[in-house]
Amino acid sequence: MSKKLLVLSDSHGCVSSVKAVLGWAAERLPPNDTICGAAFCGDGISDLQPAAESTGFYCDWKLVNGNNDYNYSLPESLVFDFCDYRFFMCHGHRHSIYSSFNSLVAAARSNEAQIVLFGHAHVPIKKTENGILILNPGSVSRPRNRTGATFAVIECSPDDAPKVEFWGVGERGQIKLLPKIG
Repeated sequence: MSKKLLVLSDSHGCVSSVKAVLGWAAERLPPNDTICGAAFCGDGISDLQPAAESTGFYCDWKLVNGNNDYNYSLPESLVFDFCDYRFFMCHGHRHSIYSSFNSLVAAARSNEAQIVLFGHAHVPIKKTENGILILNPGSVSRPRNRTGATFAVIECSPDDAPKVEFWGVGERGQIKLLPKIG
């Protein structure tokens, strides 16, 4: 059976965008769909609790501090397993992401991870380097590209390679599937 991991980042105080995403995700929780985990790649940790309370979306969150998350005792990086895959997650600000992804790939390899999740760039990214899937969900509130506000959903199945969908968050909170990225 496949499972889906909701991945978002960089809300920077925009609780309404996080509410839109979590409200959408709450409708897809089992038994309706297979979203059963969520990851937040930093810069907006304080937005999660009010958005979860408002929408009723509660699940096993994987969290890391971003460079703008203050007063939280969360790690800067995290390794976790989800549906037979190992993930390395960080915000990205300590990994020279604007020049290359070499540091992210090295961190993934040293942690025996097949997938890297990171934020900080505010741009949706999906690429594979040296056998490692590298994913940035973009920003749910402050995009730095023409795609607009985005988040991602990773579908993992024991029989297939992970599938990534990017979703857009409109100005009024409407959610729409985006064309293929990466």
